[in-house]
Amino acid sequence: MEYVTAVPHPRSETAGPARTGRRSLALALLCGALGAAVTLLASRQLWSEGAAAVAGGAIPLTAKGSDVTGVPAALAVVGLAALVAVFAVRRLGRVLVAALLTLSGAGTVAAALVGASDSAALDEKAAEATGDTSATVTALTHTGWPYVAAVGGALLLIAGLIALRHGRTWPAMSGRYERGTAEPRRPAKAVDPDRPEDLWKALDRGEDPTGA
Repeated sequence: MEYVTAVPHPRSETAGPARTGRRSLALALLCGALGAAVTLLASRQLWSEGAAAVAGGAIPLTAKGSDVTGVPAALAVVGLAALVAVFAVRRLGRVLVAALLTLSGAGTVAAALVGASDSAALDEKAAEATGDTSATVTALTHTGWPYVAAVGGALLLIAGLIALRHGRTWPAMSGRYERGTAEPRRPAKAVDPDRPEDLWKALDRGEDPTGA
């Protein structure tokens, strides 16, 4: 009785890494795009509110995320650009861009958490409202939007870590867009020696009309 030994198909050996690369790519794109969108949205929302005491009452004051700090929104844009740039570079360049994406996410988280307890923006508005440069805001409260921005930054951070870990298996931009490529040269037209105008055109192109 003969036994047949199964020979593994070559494609099965590469199926695992290829599948992992596709999944990591999809996850990084999802986390990066969602993180940037969440951070930009949260930066436009109300982060803190309070009041400035004046004679006879108080003036209500509010501050959006962009009033408190512009760092999360700026880093979200940088992170999104880095996520796109990952596909335009290779090898060391890809590692550097992935590191930039990771740092953008970490910076977004840090800036958002610092802004969650910041009162400088409202103090400045209180000084403008009362005309007193030493005036500060009272009854200060904060919303949950700074923490939403921090979540967006965390998603960018995750996207960067995935790019650092699996970026080498991701596809790169097509070679036809790379610098240094040139269109193929068109073949020279045949020169009719009985037509003087063809001879002159060949000479203008730097060709030998005799075909020698």
